[in-house]
Amino acid sequence: MMIRTALATAAISLVAACGSMAPTMPAYSQAGLPATVQVPAGHKVAMETVGVGEITYECRAKANDAGQFEWVFVGPNAKLLDRGGRQVGRYYGPPATWEAMDGSKLTAVQLAVAPAMAGNIPLQLVKANAAMGTGAMQGVTHIQRVNTQGGAAPAAPCSAGNMAAKQVVRYQADYIFYKAM
Repeated sequence: MMIRTALATAAISLVAACGSMAPTMPAYSQAGLPATVQVPAGHKVAMETVGVGEITYECRAKANDAGQFEWVFVGPNAKLLDRGGRQVGRYYGPPATWEAMDGSKLTAVQLAVAPAMAGNIPLQLVKANAAMGTGAMQGVTHIQRVNTQGGAAPAAPCSAGNMAAKQVVRYQADYIFYKAM
């Protein structure tokens, strides 16, 4: 009887221990990224999100190129989802702003971009400005935009005839948030 009780207690303890262990995700690797958009050493991943939404472009005259026109990035509007598909924030602008569901938010300054596959917005590295509010965005130093899908400027013509016209393009990208170690 004592042995059975001891075995039952051990089995319950083992099940309880396993049930309380949180699954661990492998650390995000920058190994396959161009050096220009890699986060400097001394930082660690604080949050991984998937941005799903749209980017607005506007047809405007090219600066310093009389008579030429181009689609210009106006701003994003996307939900930020965790790897499980739950919304944890949003990304909008202008100015480009990342906001967590807890109300903390930040803007950033672009440091570098690197080309992505045709039809996709470029990869990007930004340096975060100080966060507003306390929460998930507090202490974020850098944000990478990687794994981009869609979002490139429209293929539709942009000319004097449709200057100031706006086009909305769907996109998806991973936004990786870093904090100093």
